[in-house]
Amino acid sequence: MWQRIDPGAAGFAPDLAERLDALIEEGRAPGLHGVVVARHGRLVLERYGRGEDYAWNTPLGLVDFGPETRHDIRSVTKSVVGLLYGVALAAGLVPEPGEPILRHFPEHADLAADPGRAALTVEHAMTMTLGLEWDESAPYTGPENSEIAMEMAEDRYRFVLECPIVEEPGKRWSYSGGAAALVGGLIARGVGRPLEEFARDALFAPLGITSFEWMAGEDGVVSAASGLRLAPRDLARIGQAVLDAEVIPASWIADMLRPRVPTWDGFSYGYLWHVGPERPEEPSFRRAMAVGNGGQRLFLFPDLDLVVAVTAGVYNGDGQDAAARAVLDEVLLPALAS
Repeated sequence: MWQRIDPGAAGFAPDLAERLDALIEEGRAPGLHGVVVARHGRLVLERYGRGEDYAWNTPLGLVDFGPETRHDIRSVTKSVVGLLYGVALAAGLVPEPGEPILRHFPEHADLAADPGRAALTVEHAMTMTLGLEWDESAPYTGPENSEIAMEMAEDRYRFVLECPIVEEPGKRWSYSGGAAALVGGLIARGVGRPLEEFARDALFAPLGITSFEWMAGEDGVVSAASGLRLAPRDLARIGQAVLDAEVIPASWIADMLRPRVPTWDGFSYGYLWHVGPERPEEPSFRRAMAVGNGGQRLFLFPDLDLVVAVTAGVYNGDGQDAAARAVLDEVLLPALAS
């Protein structure tokens, strides 16, 4: 259970709630479904709205969101999988990041016979630098999108691993739900049970998270790329666990959040997490971020001991980050005491 703290006692302006309410009432946070703010391990503020929502592409109609309402977190799922990998690694159940990935998919030995594919490592998947052809620019509604095609495939792992090689691995970040699927497969194989069961026992239950849903593709395997549904309060709880190195080993968190390859706008990618941008003149602005289609965001500010979870419904469209950006830049950060 979250303990609550008044905004003023957490270092925010006392009128933080009123500032957020004004932002919402003025329409400057489009599609916002939920916001949860925690600082120093305690709940500072939460707000929920009402709006049209979906579970993947299944319409849910008009939903009144609340503290217990599960929400698609879409590709924030990838970052949760990054945490699960670290827990499994500490237990010696999954390969080290530098190991060849095809070694752990022995049923695809024909692919491993290709020297280019044999060079692919777990780290290439964790950093989305596989160098394989992959395109998620189409809407997530049909097989024109590589992730959706993977979810429809008979064997999701082969679907990813046999994609054409388009460049040397490890050189360039290229967004890929397939990369996350491979990591999820490694975890499930290493722990000897489905990914969702390991998540429940190794991460969710220890953090007091009892309600979650993990959607699966046509092969019955849960989607490590985008399938999790969690309440925003529980998403924030996961973020706090990262800051506190609770359940997840501190050494893994440091590795996971180390910038490894540039992405966009000054950000970099660690292991299935976005990190940055680096601002030497503002060391307190150091952040890590998990991002999902539709405006799902989990922000971590380690130097501020601040966690912000945002859910929204701007799926497949432009301006998906507008609500989260407004909440952060127009309300939360300005309301922090210097």
